[in-house]
Amino acid sequence: MNESSAPLTTSLDLFRWVGWALMKAGEDWIRERDLSHAQSFVLGYLVQNPGAIQREIAKVSRTTPASVSSLLQGLETRGLIERRSEAGNERSKNVYATSAGATLIDGFEDAMAATEKMILAPLDQGEQATLHSLLTKITAELPKPTR
Repeated sequence: MNESSAPLTTSLDLFRWVGWALMKAGEDWIRERDLSHAQSFVLGYLVQNPGAIQREIAKVSRTTPASVSSLLQGLETRGLIERRSEAGNERSKNVYATSAGATLIDGFEDAMAATEKMILAPLDQGEQATLHSLLTKITAELPKPTR
């Protein structure tokens, strides 16, 4: 936010600013590893769901099979994933993160936890508990994000 920006006065403005700080920290962490957001998402998904098929990856990443194919090709070229045919089904390939791929994205949750700690640092423990309680109350009736 630069000095010429309008002051952030509404709660929504402040929510957006906090969301922006979290998003920027995540993007910076991903960019340091020379990954796109989509690549890091798919790599993380494959670490948690080894052997996923391309159609499944397209569905969870909300993209097309053609886009996923291109994305996987880039990850495969870097040695971060591998595609394997299962015995008896040579047409379908299961996708796995390699150990190099898993190692590359290891630590993302810790980095985001550190960002959260930095964002909440100006608040004492009681204020943090109050904020958590208020956010829980606000989000109780909101639709849950899909992953």
